[in-house]
Amino acid sequence: MFGLLFFILFTPGVSEFICTSSDLEMSYTFCDSTAHAFMFNLTPCSMMNRSVWKAALTWIPRNDIHFLKIVFNVWYDGAKALLWKELLCSGADDEYSVCGALKGETLVSAFDIKGSKINFPKGNYSIVLQGFSDDSENNMLICLNFTMIVKRDAS
Repeated sequence: MFGLLFFILFTPGVSEFICTSSDLEMSYTFCDSTAHAFMFNLTPCSMMNRSVWKAALTWIPRNDIHFLKIVFNVWYDGAKALLWKELLCSGADDEYSVCGALKGETLVSAFDIKGSKINFPKGNYSIVLQGFSDDSENNMLICLNFTMIVKRDAS
């Protein structure tokens, strides 16, 4: 019984597939064990001819979003490849639809991700996306662990 309880408490959540194709596979899990109302989709599911991806997001935040700082940590085949931080919402003149959302409000957004400048070599990528409600990065609103498997090099 103790072994089973230990397993349940420390096993990450179920992986949600974003997409899978002959050259790309993407999925995500949440960094914590709390239930989230969240959905993310990406089309086309391909690294080839990837000038623009269409993304769709549905999220019900657990807190009001007046301030939102996003932190991306990217690892490629186990080595840290990128750390990128971006302030999306500051409470003044915010341009993103997520800014000003209230706790429990359903956010639905569609947007483009321009990928033509990014060349992803074949391999395994781990991308941790964290959203914070403060600049000190102490109050986390959301944390996602994306897995991206690029199955072949772009031609």
